[in-house]
Amino acid sequence: MSEREKILEVKDMAVTFYSGKKAFTAVSDVNFDVYKGETFALVGESGSGKTTIGRAIIKINPTSAGQVIYKGKQINCKLSEEENKWVIRNIQMVFQDPAASLNERATVDYIVSEGLYNFHLYKDEADRHQKVVNALNSVGLLEEHMSRYPHEFSGGQRQRIGLARAMIMEPDLIIADEPISALDVSIRAQVLNLLNKFKAERGLTQIFIAHDLSVVRFISDRIAVIHKGRIVELAPTEELFLNSLHPYTQSLISAIPLPDPEIEKAKKLIIYDESKHDYSVDKPSFQEIKPGHWIWANQKEMEEYRKIVK
Repeated sequence: MSEREKILEVKDMAVTFYSGKKAFTAVSDVNFDVYKGETFALVGESGSGKTTIGRAIIKINPTSAGQVIYKGKQINCKLSEEENKWVIRNIQMVFQDPAASLNERATVDYIVSEGLYNFHLYKDEADRHQKVVNALNSVGLLEEHMSRYPHEFSGGQRQRIGLARAMIMEPDLIIADEPISALDVSIRAQVLNLLNKFKAERGLTQIFIAHDLSVVRFISDRIAVIHKGRIVELAPTEELFLNSLHPYTQSLISAIPLPDPEIEKAKKLIIYDESKHDYSVDKPSFQEIKPGHWIWANQKEMEEYRKIVK
């Protein structure tokens, strides 16, 4: 396989929040690369730190340690105005709550145009108008929607507006933070299909943040499983589902509902017990157990995993 182009590298990232003198480390020891044109998923339960990682990449949350390197340049440090603009232009985020992330007082035309105005990415008014129409059409909305306000739309349509707002900037990388969790099941598939369409047509690279492994299996090339602010396992999608090693990953996979009610009734849930790890002396680290398959483990656990790795 030819060497794939790395678009993003995250090295030893940590994010700490402060409340007075109290410090809370939300994520630590986070390491992963994202390759051009792939969908890389961050998966974990609520409060695991997956959104914090996404927001730290785009500089909404400051990092307290480590490096975020985009196209060979470190971006989680002090940047010039020009460099900041370059980051914003190339990395866009689609937020979880489509109602909260859209300005209720602005028309759809203004919301989708905001990036064009800020970066002056249009020749004249006619060009700007056409770009907005094209962006709305690309997510399945119409030109007549431009004059309306967000409250006039359903949740699924609002999420499409958010997607159009991000895509009009023609970014290289999009961070989709649980973009379907607030939507009805039938609408979810449409938004996922849109993301896949942009990936196929424009070579769009995506970081997809979710808590639902069944959704992630459908859309991702590789998955990083996060538990309490740390990546515990990272592997290509099918490898993770067929040969998951970390007990936390196994517990998440066992919780995926099965369509057959008889099999669902008979299946045994795996409950993750953190106390089984003894890290008092033998400290864990993030190690590659086979090409592309990484796991958070100490030496004793690695020896056990090596016996069962396929």
